[in-house]
Amino acid sequence: MKDLFYGLWPICRKEFTHIRRDQTTLFFTLAVPLMQLFILGLAVDTNVRQIATVVLDESHTQQSRQFIDKLSASDSFHVVGYVDSAARLDSAIRAGEAKAGVRIPYDYARRLQDGSTATVLVLVDGSDSSVAGQATNASSGVAMQLSLAQLLGNSPMPVEVRPSVLYNPSTRSANFFIPGLIAVLLQMMVILMVALSLVRERERGTLEQLTMTPVAPLGLMVGKMIPYGVMAFAELCVILTVMRVVFQVPVHGNVLTLLLLSVPFLLTVLGIGLIISTKAQTQAEAFQLAMATILPSVFLSGYIFLIENMPPFFAALSKVIPTTYYIRIVRGIVLRGAGMGDLWVNGVILLVMGCGTTGFAAWLFVRQRHT
Repeated sequence: MKDLFYGLWPICRKEFTHIRRDQTTLFFTLAVPLMQLFILGLAVDTNVRQIATVVLDESHTQQSRQFIDKLSASDSFHVVGYVDSAARLDSAIRAGEAKAGVRIPYDYARRLQDGSTATVLVLVDGSDSSVAGQATNASSGVAMQLSLAQLLGNSPMPVEVRPSVLYNPSTRSANFFIPGLIAVLLQMMVILMVALSLVRERERGTLEQLTMTPVAPLGLMVGKMIPYGVMAFAELCVILTVMRVVFQVPVHGNVLTLLLLSVPFLLTVLGIGLIISTKAQTQAEAFQLAMATILPSVFLSGYIFLIENMPPFFAALSKVIPTTYYIRIVRGIVLRGAGMGDLWVNGVILLVMGCGTTGFAAWLFVRQRHT
């Protein structure tokens, strides 16, 4: 076992010294992820509210004004103006002045009074699916409320639903968005740093010098991983502190459990960075390969889109993405207060992935050294 990791600590000390002297690496590793956290955490809001809406009221009655007031009170619509023709209504949506348009016909009040169906046309800009879905659902909800009020009058509702939102009752975007963002930022930072480190040494010729020294492949790989793993762990603690203090995201679970389950994830992404570094010949190539791992982690890990809604092929692909399991861990502990008994399977999968990627990187390095 000692020979298997021979040379680990000298390589580890060398890498720590290199990182301490490389101010650019320190800045990129520590400051850039925090900048991205602030930018994305403050700018992104997944809740769709106050959709810009224009109204064409051809009825000009108390009933039509009541419908418009109900739309505005729903918090989903914000009436930004009134138009006087159907052509102007279409033009406002086409030009991007509004995301939704409401056309109330001239016989709206009369149809309500004689008991027939009054039709209101709601035009929605479908170029943004989230806005389109929210506008459609909210307008249908307003119509349902008015219809029930028209039919029941002052009578009580036959069935009343009282929803209760668990873990994030205010439905704050930051509470949902930032825990997942932690996984993406850590992966991007670690993979880039490790991949560029080894390739940089190859370009400078110092990697060939290392291969001539009696260093075991696993000793070299793990020695390279430890310094960046320590930096990533420190960065994780800083990000968690910022998440709690600045963005006021409550942590319902045990932070020590989160830190413990973060170790196999960091091991996995460190191994991926080493694999990239053994294949890339230049820093530009290493950067491109590292960035190629980011998009699948963002779109296929469940960070933004539900895995259950994906086609079977992509749902299966998400199971080999380590970020999928770490996002479950972070959201489970931070948002739902889950414990080790709920999340240990994700930790075991990440540990297997981490050992596999590190061993594979060492094998690639040995094969490359003998060719």
